[in-house]
Amino acid sequence: MSGPAEDGAAGLSPAERAWAARVREVARTAIAPHVRDMDTAAALDDKVVRTLSEEGLLGIEVSAAYGGAGGGLMETVLAIEEIARVDPAVAVLVDVQNALLVNAVAGHGSGDQKRRYLPRLASGTVGAYAISEEHAGSDAFALATHAEPSDGGHELSGRKYWITNAAEAGLFLVFARTGGTEANPSLTAFMVERDAPGVTVGERIAKMGIRASSTCEVLLDRVTVGRPDVLGAVGGGNQLMVDTLNIGKAGIGAQLVGLAQGALDLGIRYAQERRQFGERIGDFQGVRFPLAALAAEIAAARALLYDTVRLLAGGDGSPEECLRAAAMAKYIASEVAERTASHVVETLGGNGFATAFLAEKFYRDAKIGKIYEGTSNMQFRTISATLFTGGPPRAAGEGP
Repeated sequence: MSGPAEDGAAGLSPAERAWAARVREVARTAIAPHVRDMDTAAALDDKVVRTLSEEGLLGIEVSAAYGGAGGGLMETVLAIEEIARVDPAVAVLVDVQNALLVNAVAGHGSGDQKRRYLPRLASGTVGAYAISEEHAGSDAFALATHAEPSDGGHELSGRKYWITNAAEAGLFLVFARTGGTEANPSLTAFMVERDAPGVTVGERIAKMGIRASSTCEVLLDRVTVGRPDVLGAVGGGNQLMVDTLNIGKAGIGAQLVGLAQGALDLGIRYAQERRQFGERIGDFQGVRFPLAALAAEIAAARALLYDTVRLLAGGDGSPEECLRAAAMAKYIASEVAERTASHVVETLGGNGFATAFLAEKFYRDAKIGKIYEGTSNMQFRTISATLFTGGPPRAAGEGP
């Protein structure tokens, strides 16, 4: 089944198609052989993470001067999509690393911070985005972690929950309250080292899907961070969060489009090989037509995603347009991914329900798409606010 690397989808340039094809080969040779074992172990294979680093996939948008691949947002999205066709769990690591951490440092960091952090991220240090808390998921501004001024900086205390990449991370981007009111807090973003005194990473949370992707609680007990560790300005975390999570929605949209494509690829291969009543089941209209309809839906979701990426990367869209486009792309991709994964399980019949085949894994992995980076209802909230009032909602939603 063709995808973005093969059919020039949605007007990709030859260079973009070549990049997607290169990542697809990495996914096929270096990730695919480990998918089932990683899902069973609920952990990433160290060899896979090393390969991601060696192939430049942990610093896609880091400039060559800092040791990165020197790509843009489209290259990030294409990489996430191609990896998700093989394993959505590995794609999540690449998404958070590039769409959230690298984008945050590159877009909001000082020159010194870029020199300090971007080479590390590009060369193998995994990053985690620590905003979600037990009572601050969709309403991200409800977080309770606070930062008190101290000599030379701040002291952070709080509990972060549902933190993706936490088990592997050497660096955390932590959001904390530094002022404002309960209803309208002033947030600040801090770069925090894993080995800083007072940082404790909890056990992995057992999950239904994307099991190899680590999700942990992170405890902050009077963690001292200096002024040079503030990303952006004190009190500038509100806008930084909105900006980065907008990009994050595009990353999750890419993961879900890739997941849908990977599931469809599996369904078509099976339909071409499985025989019943003396014929391939793919020759039966009842099998063929639903898969054709899903192929059309995936192509539409991909086109919307790529249009959104161009809008976000071009810098010429209004804040409302960018918010609406990212929310729409993420919502549509989540719907298509779940629908495709579910139907492919049925296409494989009993084999779709068996763990020996990957259809059931795609199905389990798809469900989180309607939850993280803002639930579908949060996307509706964002879309409707830009349609009916011309302005964004107060909170941008957005961890699980």
